[in-house]
Amino acid sequence: MNLAPADDLIIRVEYPLGIDPHAQLLASVMSKKKAVGARFLVIDIPMGENTKVLDMEAARTYARDFIDLGKRLGIKVECAITYGGQPVGRAVGPALEAREAISILEGEDHPRSVREKACGLAGMLLEMGGIPYGEDRAHEIIESGRALAKFREIVEAQGGDPNISSKGIAVGEHTHEILATRCGYIDSIDNHSVVKIARAAGAPKDKGAGLVLTKKKGDSVEKGEVLMTIHADNGAKLERAVLEARRLQPVAIEGMILNRIPSFMRI
Repeated sequence: MNLAPADDLIIRVEYPLGIDPHAQLLASVMSKKKAVGARFLVIDIPMGENTKVLDMEAARTYARDFIDLGKRLGIKVECAITYGGQPVGRAVGPALEAREAISILEGEDHPRSVREKACGLAGMLLEMGGIPYGEDRAHEIIESGRALAKFREIVEAQGGDPNISSKGIAVGEHTHEILATRCGYIDSIDNHSVVKIARAAGAPKDKGAGLVLTKKKGDSVEKGEVLMTIHADNGAKLERAVLEARRLQPVAIEGMILNRIPSFMRI
C-alpha cells in the first residue's frame, strides 16, 4: 500500500531480528492511521505472559502513549486492554486466520473468542462514532450478513474475488498433527513458541503456512489426542516446524494431581 514507506523499511530490519522498540511500535501503528486519514481509532493491547505487554502497568503506559500521540495527530484514540494469555481463536498464519475470520462472517459461531473480541472492539468504534449499544449492533451486523457483504465489497474494490468464501481459502497442503503425550488439562499455551513454530513452517511469507490449535487453555485432553495441526507449503519447512514444536512444546498439560508428597521423606 506504500502508506508509510519508511516504516516498511524499518520493519524489514526489525522482523528477522525479533525486535520491536516501544517508540517504533507507536510510530509504526500510528503512521499508517494518519496516512489513511483516520479520525477515530480503537487500539487493542493484548496483555499477559509471553506477550509484548506483560502487566497492567505496561498496558496503561502503552494506552497513554497511543492516546497522547493520537491527540498530536488529530486522531481520537481509545484503547482496549485485552486478555493475551493464549492466541485468540485457533488459527495462526495468514490464510488460516483469514479462513477462520471469514467463516465467522459466514455465520459460524466458533471460535467464540474471535467473534466476541471483534464485536467488542467494533462496538467501541461504533460508539465513538455516535452509535449507541455498539457491541450489540456489531453482533447484529454479523448475524444479518451485512458484515460479509461489506467484506466482499472491500475485497472486490481491491481487485479480489467478490465471491470469496472460507472454503475457497487455500492453505498449506503439507500437514502434521502434534499429539498429546499424556491426559489431563491444558494449563497454558506459550504464544512466543506458537509464533516460532508458525515461522518455521514459513509464515507469514508463505501465506498458507501456520498452525491450527485443536485445544485451548482449560480444555481436557486424552493421551493421543491432537493438540495442533501444522501446515506448510513444502515438506522441508513442515519438518522444520515439527522439530520446533517437539523442542518447544508450547502446549502445557497438567493432571489433577500437581505433585505427590510421600508419607516418609528424607530430611
